[in-house]
Amino acid sequence: MRAEAGENPALQGLPAGALSTQAPLKAPLQAIRQGPEPSSGPALAVLLGLSLSHLLNDLVQSLLPALYPLLKTGFHLDFGQIGLITFVFQGTASLLQPAVGLYTDRRPLPYSLAVGMGLSLAGLALLSAAPAYGALLAAAALIGLGSAIFHPEASRVARLASGGRYGLAQSVFQVGGNAGTALGPLLAAFLVVPYGQGSVAWFCLAALAGILVLGTVGRWYARHLAGAPRIARSSTGAASGRLSRARVVATVAILLGLIFSKYFYMASFSSYYTFYLIHRFGVPVAQAQVYLFVFLGSVAAGTILGGPIGDRFGRKLVIWISILGVLPFSLALPHVSLFWTVALSVPIGLILASAMPAILVYAQELLPGRIGLVGGLFFGFAFGMGGLGAALLGETADHVGIERVYDLCAYLPAIGLTAVFLPRLR
Repeated sequence: MRAEAGENPALQGLPAGALSTQAPLKAPLQAIRQGPEPSSGPALAVLLGLSLSHLLNDLVQSLLPALYPLLKTGFHLDFGQIGLITFVFQGTASLLQPAVGLYTDRRPLPYSLAVGMGLSLAGLALLSAAPAYGALLAAAALIGLGSAIFHPEASRVARLASGGRYGLAQSVFQVGGNAGTALGPLLAAFLVVPYGQGSVAWFCLAALAGILVLGTVGRWYARHLAGAPRIARSSTGAASGRLSRARVVATVAILLGLIFSKYFYMASFSSYYTFYLIHRFGVPVAQAQVYLFVFLGSVAAGTILGGPIGDRFGRKLVIWISILGVLPFSLALPHVSLFWTVALSVPIGLILASAMPAILVYAQELLPGRIGLVGGLFFGFAFGMGGLGAALLGETADHVGIERVYDLCAYLPAIGLTAVFLPRLR
């Protein structure tokens, strides 16, 4: 059946025959870059496939910081060396993601999703058998490279499949990654800590499953690209066209500042929260990993809420609340008991995580037609800030103690005050 005028077949759900070759894509490549028409419904099967693959991708990646207590003891590492591992992993992803996104804006690469997961698989295999610190750094670099290839193109496919509900699509996509990040420490606590570094090899099965899922998503994407005429993309869009170039650049800078505050603070949890709990409260390693899972689980919940709320009430409101709203809880956390430390970590993760879907969609509306660049820039900057934060906070912990790190990081959410300068796009 032929599509009606103005209807984009790329957005039809898989059960309705989205994979059928009888319905060639009529929309131009610009529509693929900018996203679907709001009148169409989300392609839920594609979004769920992306979310599952994101879960598997970030599950693999989250094993690296989850292994830090084990690696610190086994390789006799200090906090600075732990931070360098994170910096290599997240720095690799940070530097390459914008370049990948810019390239795929012009030449989409559907099967690069599976290739990225393959590189993460190689890094995971090396991590399971690394004999020395240098091999750990190489494994971290491979995992970071896989992430750099995966995220920009996956973010583009999520927008393509959104049916106009861009915030919801980004939340579904990103919550998979946060769920994988949350599961990593939990699985490490019950599988890797008891059985050692070599047991990491079993998680290669998760990476293999991710390759299979991404191969299917890549075929879905490729069939739509095959029918799209390649026309020149407009250099400006509706949102950015109403703003001067200087205002657009300033707005992007503000958004990156918010990403800095979010991910620098998140680095204190993802890399050092277990050490903080062990040092301050004397909890066992496995129990500390469970408490880290509680925090990361709240991050996953916040991610799924942020996008739909932004669709309904506006991205700027969500951005404002999700960064600045953490401040009362972050200021209280270093001064309370173990129970309240764990309890306060829940609203911190929940509120802070709701920012990313809203920030990403806001940036896509600010720079329409540059979906890959936006995804690469913001995911890459997030990874970079996480890596830089881990490295600097590790050195800080070596000099002034791990508890002092949380005293200093408590003020980072105050950077959310800069959200008042964001223009209203809609």
